[in-house]
Amino acid sequence: MDPSIVDGPAADLLAHGVGSRTDLPLPLGLALYGAGAAILVGFVVLLLFWRTPKLGDGRSGRPLPERLQRAADSAAVRRGLQAVALAIAVLVVVAALAGPEETSRNLAPWALYVTFWVGLVPASLLLGPVWRVLNPLRLVARLLRPLAGAPRGAGRLPALGLWPAAVALLAFVWLELVPAGRTDPDVVAGWLIGYAAVQVGAALWFGEEWFAAGDGFEVYSTLLGRLSALGRRDDGRLVLRSPLANALTTPALPGLAAVVLVLLGSTAFDGLTRTAWWQSGPGAADDVGSGTFGLAASIALVGLLYLAGTRLSGRLGGLPLGSQPRRFAATVVPIALGYTVAHYFSLLALDGQTTWILASNPFGLAGVDLFGTYGNAVDLRAVPPDLIAYVQVGAVVTGHVVGVLLAHERALRLAPRAPASDQLPLVVVMVLFTVGGLGLLFGF
Repeated sequence: MDPSIVDGPAADLLAHGVGSRTDLPLPLGLALYGAGAAILVGFVVLLLFWRTPKLGDGRSGRPLPERLQRAADSAAVRRGLQAVALAIAVLVVVAALAGPEETSRNLAPWALYVTFWVGLVPASLLLGPVWRVLNPLRLVARLLRPLAGAPRGAGRLPALGLWPAAVALLAFVWLELVPAGRTDPDVVAGWLIGYAAVQVGAALWFGEEWFAAGDGFEVYSTLLGRLSALGRRDDGRLVLRSPLANALTTPALPGLAAVVLVLLGSTAFDGLTRTAWWQSGPGAADDVGSGTFGLAASIALVGLLYLAGTRLSGRLGGLPLGSQPRRFAATVVPIALGYTVAHYFSLLALDGQTTWILASNPFGLAGVDLFGTYGNAVDLRAVPPDLIAYVQVGAVVTGHVVGVLLAHERALRLAPRAPASDQLPLVVVMVLFTVGGLGLLFGF
């Protein structure tokens, strides 16, 4: 295979996590002022014209046909899809262990970091919580259940909330962003095997419901799926309804805010590592210690700003302070999604081609080309730089505008008589997130 197929710019992007374009086709200052103004103007419009709750709740939605409902809920369909996903996962692990040693030519890093992690975003937005249906670890746990016996810790699971998922996601984003050898095939294989062992072991102890609380990828997909047009009513009926209404049906479970802040803070850290300041300073030696500290500090800073905004808004509105962060966490999901699209859009469109190239010959064997793509080269011109930049700005701004709208709707439901100005601290925090996010993308 021609080394230029996956070496060069594409391989360099994977080796450094996520690449971004810095050639914004409009002045950075204009983008920052415009984005901040868009959020503030949007908030003023909401204050003037959105004075009562207008979005649907868990009882709303247009039911989908019964046949589609039966297929979606069919145990046979789900187990079949999980079996396919399990076979693919096993193939990726075996390819990591027995395939080419070079990262640029091994399927596993590209499949994990690009196609799966990034591809989970559009899949969940289109199809809802798709990983809950496809999750192969559910099938493995179900097959091992007769050997393990009844789950002994099932009664303790509700108290954990989503905190286990926050820890799982933190472990993954640390792997993705910090260690220098994160793309080594052996490292990828070891992490996948270790993650599967921990998750299946926990499911055998707590029961299969563990995955909805402890599998970071399933919880992530479920949160993104709340922004899909597909949803479920309170009675379990599969319906079509506004993604905004769907988002507000997210249960305010303990740990929900932690999950969202890990996603938001890790993406901010990813942007920080692209800056000249980081690459010539703390990140120059590619040191695990400085990377770990930077990731922790980014999440902590985002968390402190969010906690300050929600609790100050809650104090002004006379609401219980302890529950404020998780009550508004669902309104931050669009912001995290906007950052994710901004950072990962070009990665999926460009580097994502490599997964399909390497999948045609996962073990690098001479003369093997299963899909006729192994000789293809990555088309780095598939997405113009200007389009990438506009998508980045649009995703960040749209995510924040939607977040402000959802926060306003949530506040109206929690405290309908409170003055709308009580929401201002949280709106200010969202403006700071917008300016900071765009700055990290385009040149701070």
